[in-house]
Amino acid sequence: MSGMQPHKTLDITADYCPITFVKTKLALEEMKPGEILEVFLANAEAVQNVPRSVRSDGHVVHLLEKLDNGIYRLLIEKKGGEEIDPD
Repeated sequence: MSGMQPHKTLDITADYCPITFVKTKLALEEMKPGEILEVFLANAEAVQNVPRSVRSDGHVVHLLEKLDNGIYRLLIEKKGGEEIDPD
């Protein structure tokens, strides 16, 4: 999964919760369903909360890895479009 090519990259290593989730959510809102968002995080609380929050919003977390420099890399796939009932 680490070979996935992100459509957008977000560096929130200098930010803390809840700003980390807010910035991630706003970035996902600008993307199309199925696109991959790459997020770099450093704050321990954000490393726990951001993946959990985006999963609860229906997005798919494909990867959460710790890099050699202590930064975490997160790959999120934006959830598909809402199904519309034709009736």
